[in-house]
Amino acid sequence: MSDTDYDDSDVKIITKGIQSENPVLIEGFPGIGLVGNIASQQMIDELNMDYVGSIDSRYFPPIAVLYEGLINMPVRIYESEEHNLVIVVSDIPINPSVSYDVSKALVEWAKSINVKEIISIAGIATMGEERKVFGAATNDEMLERIKDKVELFQMGTISGISGSVMGECLVNEIPAISLLGATQSQNPDPRAAVVVIEVLNSLYGLSIDTESLIEQAEQIEIEMQKLAEDVRTTEQPAAPRKEFPMYG
Repeated sequence: MSDTDYDDSDVKIITKGIQSENPVLIEGFPGIGLVGNIASQQMIDELNMDYVGSIDSRYFPPIAVLYEGLINMPVRIYESEEHNLVIVVSDIPINPSVSYDVSKALVEWAKSINVKEIISIAGIATMGEERKVFGAATNDEMLERIKDKVELFQMGTISGISGSVMGECLVNEIPAISLLGATQSQNPDPRAAVVVIEVLNSLYGLSIDTESLIEQAEQIEIEMQKLAEDVRTTEQPAAPRKEFPMYG
């Protein structure tokens, strides 16, 4: 039995109910290098997290995701009571025209389940080949926690849904951290996801395996690239919204 936890005309969040008390919430939406998507899915798999719900919107592209032969919603919510952790992972990009609505819905829902803090995972384009993670936070306390584990993102912008989520966290005074895995191209980059996971292992005392991700990197890159191509192929013009379409 699922309940609608958040519902407006544009975004709906439906879950079976979150059992964790004051969980950490991690979000991983596709962006440059698909760093957030890859890192989040690896954590879900390695921690054997339970599927507990989904986020849906009439502005999402018409697509269902297949995983080991089973149909999945493209934006899913998982929980690990053992680790007091909730992860939102998406296999579709969120168009900038609805990023505000999705991020607002996500943060409002996060407040309703009394999250301790929110971690946003994304990629960042860099010129060098060094594998590193850039970090930013919504307050001094969170910045202090990450300053020895990442390279602080001193100046710039965080675009897309991840930037919107961080902005909503700031407005709602929810402690939040942005972890940006350095990547050199738009192609799927599992190796950038690995360094982000290593930071999360250090921050939260986790032991998420990254060796398997490294070993599977080439195959994952092929599969994720195909997924990205499938999404582009299935994108269709959406109903007008505020005088512009979602896609097209």
